[in-house]
Amino acid sequence: MIRIYNTMSKRKEDFVPLKEGKVGMYVCGPTVYNLIHIGNARPMIVFDTVRRYFEYRGYEVNFVSNFTDVDDKIINKAKEEGVDASVISERYIEECKKDMAAMNIRPATTHPQATLEIGGMIKMIEKLIDTGYAYVAKDGTVYYRTRKFRDYGKLSHKDLDNMQTGLRMLAVTGEDQKEDPLDFVLWKPKKEGEPFWESPWCQGRPGWHIECSVMSKEYIGDTIDIHAGGEDLVFPHHENEIAQSEAANCCTFARYWMHNAFLNIDNRKMSKSLGNFFTVRDILDQYDGQVLRYFMLSVQYRSPLNFSRELMESAKTSYERIVNCAENLRFLLEKAAGAGRTPETDGMTEAEEAMLAEADAFRTQFETAMDDDFNTADGISAVFELVKWINSNANEKSSAAFLKKLNDELEALTDVFGLILVRDKSLDDDLAAYVEAQIAARQAARKARDFARADAIRDELKARGIILEDTREGVKWKKA
Repeated sequence: MIRIYNTMSKRKEDFVPLKEGKVGMYVCGPTVYNLIHIGNARPMIVFDTVRRYFEYRGYEVNFVSNFTDVDDKIINKAKEEGVDASVISERYIEECKKDMAAMNIRPATTHPQATLEIGGMIKMIEKLIDTGYAYVAKDGTVYYRTRKFRDYGKLSHKDLDNMQTGLRMLAVTGEDQKEDPLDFVLWKPKKEGEPFWESPWCQGRPGWHIECSVMSKEYIGDTIDIHAGGEDLVFPHHENEIAQSEAANCCTFARYWMHNAFLNIDNRKMSKSLGNFFTVRDILDQYDGQVLRYFMLSVQYRSPLNFSRELMESAKTSYERIVNCAENLRFLLEKAAGAGRTPETDGMTEAEEAMLAEADAFRTQFETAMDDDFNTADGISAVFELVKWINSNANEKSSAAFLKKLNDELEALTDVFGLILVRDKSLDDDLAAYVEAQIAARQAARKARDFARADAIRDELKARGIILEDTREGVKWKKA
């Protein structure tokens, strides 16, 4: 049984889906006005992994994650460049998709865009007005009557009467026309040079919160199994979504709420002013996307995560250990195939079948960790135990069937984490060319019996993190 920490109840709960064998999951996506930063990457990686684990457990997952493509930041960026706002949003949606692919984040079942769902937003706002949960100000701004929704604050556990101070509001024309300072915007009038849509109240555009209420309803249903995002969205965004959706649909909005903790940089909050602000593209210029993904999963998602070069280097080393194990298994399978031994013709011995029972214990350890609120840190530990066991028990004498079984087991567990177990040598073309040239020079030195030179080349490569292995098939190399 999978257990999820529900932000609403502040405790772990058994996951029971609305429909047996199916999961409807909505994750708030980025506002596309620039390249995504590594803070955006954490929920993307975390909830992609949650989705993968549900599928591993046999669930069919309807995974919806939006792009906010109309926003003040997008409009300001468009004004700076002298282009239409859609040019900015379309550009950065494509850049976001590139970064997601580099981190092996699978595309959502649906990636709705706010500007394509305006009709649904207007329809929901009309219903909220008709039922008295919203009202229209003189200038056409539509506000939600926060105090009318009696359960307001149930997700963030805030008291409505103490909420006014610190409540983040969107600055809009007509804000002084609110009936109550706590009321929030559903629709706002256009400003000069801004994109706008026709509505019964004025030419304008939607507030931020309404889009997710509408898109989750459209692509999953009135009630969804899981709503997820960063913990910074708990209030007011997710609180406002609940108020809108439950008032409009007259039913529970989401049954489980999941929120990942913040990402800090060198133990400080990420900030451009502090000079510790990094986009995903900045990091991908220095590390494989798989290393960034491994790093993000090295800590349970509800725990704060600190980003540093030292921790990224540690993640790189750990990821390489898993890849080396996988490459060694593939090498042994290829060698067996070259000798005419295949999993179909070279079956397991009784001793190997008995040994697999030991390997099954690591899968159980992995599943126990992931069933407990998706504890990826302990799940990764289980994978490392399996890697250590494989390195000790798989060799050239192993049957092809045994090697194939171990390879399949390793791939099944690491696929949940979205880790690709094939080294991306396209990122290291220059390095590969250099290493191969050095190997050739070393071989030439050995042939000339200049062993001092050969040893010097090996030591130089080792100092650069390259390990040489002399095998009967020739010299192999790998990163340390």
